Amino acid sequence: MSPPTDDHDCGWKAYAAAQTQALAEVRAQLEALKRQVYARRSEKRAPRAKLPPPIPPVPADPAQTVIVRTDAKAKRFADLPIDIVPSHVPAAQRTCPHCPPGTPGMRPVGDGSACEVLDFVAAHLRRRVVQRETLACRCGHIVTAPGPVRFGDKGMYAAGFVAHLVVAKVAHSIPQNRLAAAYSELGLHLARQTACDLLHRAATMLTPLYEAALALVRTAADVHADETPLRQKDRAGKAYLWSFVTPELTVHRYATTRSGSVPAEVLGDSTGRLLVDAYTGYNVVTTPGKRARAGCWAHARRKLYEHRAHPEVAAALDLIGCIYRIERDAKSRGMTGTDAHLALRRETTRSVIALIFRWARGQRRRHDPRSGLGRAIAYLLNNHRELSLFTRHVTLPPDNNGAERSLRRAAMGRANFLFVGNETSGHHHAVLYTLINSCQQRGLNPVHYLTDVLERIDAHPARRIDELLPHRWRPPKERASAAPP
Repeated sequence: MSPPTDDHDCGWKAYAAAQTQALAEVRAQLEALKRQVYARRSEKRAPRAKLPPPIPPVPADPAQTVIVRTDAKAKRFADLPIDIVPSHVPAAQRTCPHCPPGTPGMRPVGDGSACEVLDFVAAHLRRRVVQRETLACRCGHIVTAPGPVRFGDKGMYAAGFVAHLVVAKVAHSIPQNRLAAAYSELGLHLARQTACDLLHRAATMLTPLYEAALALVRTAADVHADETPLRQKDRAGKAYLWSFVTPELTVHRYATTRSGSVPAEVLGDSTGRLLVDAYTGYNVVTTPGKRARAGCWAHARRKLYEHRAHPEVAAALDLIGCIYRIERDAKSRGMTGTDAHLALRRETTRSVIALIFRWARGQRRRHDPRSGLGRAIAYLLNNHRELSLFTRHVTLPPDNNGAERSLRRAAMGRANFLFVGNETSGHHHAVLYTLINSCQQRGLNPVHYLTDVLERIDAHPARRIDELLPHRWRPPKERASAAPP
């Protein structure tokens, strides 16, 4: 049944218009939920006609391309040990079939030809028995060789085993029952409670490092922040894992609240810049005299991308893509973080941003502010200053994707081991996430790092605890080579 077309004013007409708008909003929400469940999560778009390049292209050097490809292959296998396996010519083929009998045998040609294969060596556990030598003097004095380095006081587990356990649980999000099953296949029947105790003991030992990392976050000029919900077993409401990313470290904070008290506790009255989304919980640390707030173009784009069915949205998405292409071109030329990069942003990126906001102001009048696209446009216009801040500071990226990536492991853990047992467990997870994600940020192997740190941290001077943080840590071989003779 279609509504009447006569032009008149009455209460029912206004009511019908309101119901039509409410129905449109409900349908939009339903479509969004369907996309979240069934549609692709990727935000890539179909290829379109390319915009004019913001920087004139430079012809690629074929010789340089070969060098880059060779370096990439060498880097991919750089950390793998090499086993040289000789392969001899069979005895039946060591004489030439084309020469008469009695001819001298065939001679080697150089070192032969080498070929590589990549093999998998199964992981294994071993019991290392240290036979400690004991010496005695006739006077009764006895001396015994030092014992092995243990994890904890008189523990039976080495630091390397605990480091593997931490990385498997926290970095790879493997629940403890699966870890117990995996260790059982290797010959070790490890109780889940024992694994839990080892994880908590490791986090307790590493807490001084965590506190040192928190103190460094407050001194950083640029900080990226984000948060994600976690479940806590003994709590009905949500808990949250917060992430604070600096150029050197990634620090996490566990809290049972999403209020601004957490950023206030972590950042305090520090100054600098804070790159976040539009969540109001960060307002307390972005007031005048504290940190300047930078906006996230990935969030702004995502809100527009959700309404890509509207043909007018394509123009805005193309312009936002141009911002990222300018950044990509600057990176390919080795300009990232330089004065030339800042000049490029001021000369080119600012003009692109001006076009985006001109588009947004023009579209605002055409769409109901309560509609999905109307809210996406309002997000752009309400965050004009924040979204433009990165053009004045070359150390800021255009989006907050770094902080979002730092929470991927927590999201995987939320799906795999479901919840943390209590608030103490949540805090310990934050400690371990901090060190493992910082290792990833610095390109370190977390197992090697944690093994070394867990062996050294008890005897390391507290005033020099910063030396064990991932961005200042040096591997044992490097320390040995730098030590005086």
